[in-house]
Amino acid sequence: MGTKNPYLCFYSKKREFNYKFPTLKKSKTILVAPLHWGLGHATRCIPIINALLAEGYKVLLASDGAALLILRKEFPNLPFVELPSYDITYPKKGEWFKLKLFLKLPKIKAAIAAEKKVVKKLVASGKIDGIISDNRMGVRSKKIPSVFITHQLNVLSGNTSFFSSKMHQKIIKKYDECWVPDVEGPINLTGKLGHPKQLNFPVKYIGPLSRMEKKDLEIIYDVLVLLSGPEPQRTLLEVKMIESFLDSNKKVLLIRGVVEEENQVYVKGNITIVNFMQSRELEKSINQSQTVVSRSGYTTIMDLAAMEKEAFFIPTPGQYEQKYLAKQLKQKGIVPSCKQEKFSMDQLGKIPLYSGLKSFSSELDYRELFRLFQGERKL
Repeated sequence: MGTKNPYLCFYSKKREFNYKFPTLKKSKTILVAPLHWGLGHATRCIPIINALLAEGYKVLLASDGAALLILRKEFPNLPFVELPSYDITYPKKGEWFKLKLFLKLPKIKAAIAAEKKVVKKLVASGKIDGIISDNRMGVRSKKIPSVFITHQLNVLSGNTSFFSSKMHQKIIKKYDECWVPDVEGPINLTGKLGHPKQLNFPVKYIGPLSRMEKKDLEIIYDVLVLLSGPEPQRTLLEVKMIESFLDSNKKVLLIRGVVEEENQVYVKGNITIVNFMQSRELEKSINQSQTVVSRSGYTTIMDLAAMEKEAFFIPTPGQYEQKYLAKQLKQKGIVPSCKQEKFSMDQLGKIPLYSGLKSFSSELDYRELFRLFQGERKL
């Protein structure tokens, strides 16, 4: 008689989740845990998850909020565990972001401590054999191989950048490996964010991660507005975009970046408004659009570079990383950008004056990259 397939059970404050893994062959289970800060950390993990599955690994998803929801929609058959939320939000005035983040530190520390307990239980019960954390600082273990994904080896925070960078590097050093989704050479996408002058731990540059592919499709939309990020700034930009493009001569597709169980689509004048799109649908829509207007989040930059799409960036007020990325691309003559309050439809006339994003794709040997997970458990 054959043995029954084992069940894995994971618990959150809200509900119990059961998932049945097949027992055709023994393969290792990797916990993939992106930070919920907008959708970028989650969406850039999608190619990593696909590669793990292609190489015969099992994957356990772990995150919270919309980040977890979008991964569940992309991978409906994978098990998942809900992690505590860091609850990062933005003030209406960007200059207050650093103070607001400082005031939230006790709650963030509590969330990190709570996710450490979740990971400890998963490791102790033998349910995971490796960890890939995308900026979740408590998701690691000394007993199994643990990887940290980040493009911010330097964390820009204004006049406190030196200290925030050193604190972040101290955390990264506790992991077995650090993967940076960028190329190593001087011509790269992250600039000083991902290329510090000195580091005291090894880094693997794995090339830009993108779930998108350039395709030659008929252009349907003049402008695709791609929104994401924490509130209230996401909503503030949505209102700004509708005011700027409504009743113009542009055919516009606006993707709100609001992930819900059921999607909503409606038309307002010349603007088609969609709550969210999954990877293949979004890829098609971007290929069918002449121009993309979006935040200058790094995952978005990687996706648009992979598709060699002309773009205009509006960095999130108060987010130093996005401001830096937009500024360096503008100074290099690659992509124009402006502050949120200064945007108008006329700004798009600057796009032909810039060279545009080009693909930085590189061949990545995922089997070699995942060799870390083939090691024996540490005792």
